[in-house]
Amino acid sequence: MVMGGEIYLPFHEEAWAIGRELNIPIALHVVGTFGMQPTFDGLAMAGKFGPDNIFIHMTGMSEMAWKTAADAGAHVSLSVPIEMQMRHGEPPLQKALDLGIQPSLSTDVECTMTADMFTQMRSAITFQRMVANEKALRGEDYPKLLSAIDAIRFATIEGARGLKLDHKTGTLTPGKEADIILLDATALNVAPLNHVPGAVVTLMERSNVSTVICAGQVRKWQGHLIGHDIEKLRHELEASRDYLFEKAGVERDLFRT
Repeated sequence: MVMGGEIYLPFHEEAWAIGRELNIPIALHVVGTFGMQPTFDGLAMAGKFGPDNIFIHMTGMSEMAWKTAADAGAHVSLSVPIEMQMRHGEPPLQKALDLGIQPSLSTDVECTMTADMFTQMRSAITFQRMVANEKALRGEDYPKLLSAIDAIRFATIEGARGLKLDHKTGTLTPGKEADIILLDATALNVAPLNHVPGAVVTLMERSNVSTVICAGQVRKWQGHLIGHDIEKLRHELEASRDYLFEKAGVERDLFRT
């Protein structure tokens, strides 16, 4: 099954072998509260993990499975707001860092939580610092606090590395595709600008995105999307919502509690 550019295979060894034989990355949403730990442990013990694996969430997994994933060079992607919102369990950001895994940030369920990367970065750095600060307040040893640069790295090059696309995107490097986002640092929400990485991670949001260039093609210019009829799209989304609510017999109440 193909969804959102990812190929989803049933969670068993035969499907795992097919993915590896086809030489395609295997992306897997691993959530302990969904009862996945025994099967995941079995795959770990069977030596099925490798650098072609992308494990998303990784909540509630055993120490053995974590160490096996780290030793195999598997990539871990975290959706911190979703993991906290949808009862996946505590986001294992510090666990990944302690094992030397540099995670990426992903959005997972865009209809449940906003999908912009400012939210992902801010959630990740705030959560990690909350955990570290709580240890410090208890007088315990605590891990190094994440920096704004760490969060930006998780949101950019680490995602490209996890997808094996770092040869073409993820950094502004000669020879790579021109994937560029220009941010408005003159906006009032970052004034006065004192530290660029800190402003990007802790203060900015989508309104600061001025220009977007994808593979050299301008998609947004000076705050305006190029080539999209936003009003038409909004009407189509509303019509789809109304149709689904009507067919499901759900009353549309914008102020329900």
